[in-house]
Amino acid sequence: MNDQATARRLLLAGAALFLLCRPLPASGADDGPGKTTTVEVELDPYYASVGVYRSLTGKPIPNLGVMSEIDIYRDLIKNFYKPRTLVLEASLNPLPYAGTLIRRHQASFYERMKVSDNLNVVEALTAGFEDPWAVSLFFGNVVTFESINKALQGKRTGYSGLLLNTGNRHIKNNTLIRDDWFEMEGKLKGEQYLADRTLRWSFRGGLKVHGNGYIADAFYLGFRRSRTDFGTNRSFWLNNSGFEYVADFSQRKLEPLRHFFLVEKKLCTGKHSVLSLGAGFVWTANKKYSGPLADRDSGHNSFQLMLRPNLEF
Repeated sequence: MNDQATARRLLLAGAALFLLCRPLPASGADDGPGKTTTVEVELDPYYASVGVYRSLTGKPIPNLGVMSEIDIYRDLIKNFYKPRTLVLEASLNPLPYAGTLIRRHQASFYERMKVSDNLNVVEALTAGFEDPWAVSLFFGNVVTFESINKALQGKRTGYSGLLLNTGNRHIKNNTLIRDDWFEMEGKLKGEQYLADRTLRWSFRGGLKVHGNGYIADAFYLGFRRSRTDFGTNRSFWLNNSGFEYVADFSQRKLEPLRHFFLVEKKLCTGKHSVLSLGAGFVWTANKKYSGPLADRDSGHNSFQLMLRPNLEF
């Protein structure tokens, strides 16, 4: 794991350099015009984060105003190799982490939630996340959009570039496992909030290496698109719907290790509030874990149904 240790040291060094580039404003959360250092907060039951954005050009992060979905993708791809921003972010996956606490401290309740070999309600509501928390360093192109939301209600930002992630825990069947992992990926991601729609997207590919030798290192590809329309619903499939698919392959033999698939349908419950209902599955190959981790939960089915209700604002 020498390469992994080196990569982790580079990430920490980059984070330290980033923080030393310039002191943050005393307010810490001012993203007004002319700012070259800003703070962005995201709050969600499945993913919560705080990120510090630092312009490398000495200019504010550009604002693209209101753009179509295709034009957003085109601009981000065109500027993929023009890094203008560093982002340092700390994130937590609240519900997936809560699932590990329930299994550890409320074992009898957890067992009662088992409906079938493929469905434990607690696991179904928290499945799909392999890490409870992470620290990330992003180097690339960042743009902002016009938005009707405030900073604490979600990001209004698009990204294209290189992302480095690291953490010290892994989640397997709602159990926390010690694992100093490192991840590197190319990413095209963003969120846009407008009066008539909300659009979220993420297209990524990369590799993940594990300090725990009983977890297989992987290459992966991931695709996610989610759109909510508050006006006339012209397309049942494209509007008020979403999907996500992630495929992991072993780095040694490119064998499938894991498939994650989720589809969502949105129901508008207010002017700008939406009930999102998601369903899907996670399939995990027996080659993903070895040694004592393969023996742990040996009776657990490799195919896990997944439920993901959420309320979006």
